[in-house]
Amino acid sequence: MTYKEIRENAEVCAYLKKGNQKLDVLGYTDHSEVHSTLVAQRAAYILKMFDYTDHEIELAKIAGFLHDIGNVINRKNHAEYGAILANDILKDTDMSLQDRVIIVSAIGNHDESTGGAVDAVSAALIIADKTDVRRNRVRNREKSSFDIHDRVNYAVTEAELLVEREKNTITLNLQIDETICTMYEYFEIFLGRMMMCRGAAEMLGARFRLTANGSKIL
Repeated sequence: MTYKEIRENAEVCAYLKKGNQKLDVLGYTDHSEVHSTLVAQRAAYILKMFDYTDHEIELAKIAGFLHDIGNVINRKNHAEYGAILANDILKDTDMSLQDRVIIVSAIGNHDESTGGAVDAVSAALIIADKTDVRRNRVRNREKSSFDIHDRVNYAVTEAELLVEREKNTITLNLQIDETICTMYEYFEIFLGRMMMCRGAAEMLGARFRLTANGSKIL
C-alpha cells in the first residue's frame, strides 16, 4: 500500500469529503483533501530533513492523508475514530502489521486534547497538522460573523514552516494582521497546539520555535 494508492482510495476520499462537509455545516475551517495533502507533504518534508528513511517518510505521508477521516463520524474524538477507520481500511491491504500499527497510532494521537507524539511518524504528523494555519482555510465569507477561529486563521497573511537540520530547529514563521486578530486571541486558540508541536519536535531531537511578525514567541 502506497501513499498514491491511499490518495486514490474511494473509501478514504468519501470519508474525507463527508467529514469536511459536516464540519462546514458546524462552522469549522477547511479539513478537505487540500488540508490532508498539505499535512502529508509537510510531514514528509520534516522527516526527510531529519534523514529518516524513505519507508518512514512514506508512512508519514499515508498517516498525514488519513489523519482526519474520523470527522465523518464526529468531530469530538475524531482522532480515535480516524485510527479505527484507518485500521479497517489498511488491514485489507498488503501493508505489514507493524506499519499499520505505526500509522494507526499516529492518527489516534494527533489531537491535542488527548494525544501526543509517540514516535517519529506521529511527531511529524502533529507538527504538520498543527502548523497548517492560513487564511484560505476560513470558509465563512461574512467577516462580521467570524468567530475567534475564523479570525485567527484569516489574520494569518503568511505562514512558513522551516526545518533547519544543522540547528536542529523547526520554526513556524507567521505574519499576523493584528487589526483582525490580536496576539492574545491567537494564543488563546493555538497555545495548546504549539506546545504539542514543542513536544513533537523534542521527539525528533529538535526544538520548536514560533515567530510572529518577526518576533520570537516560543
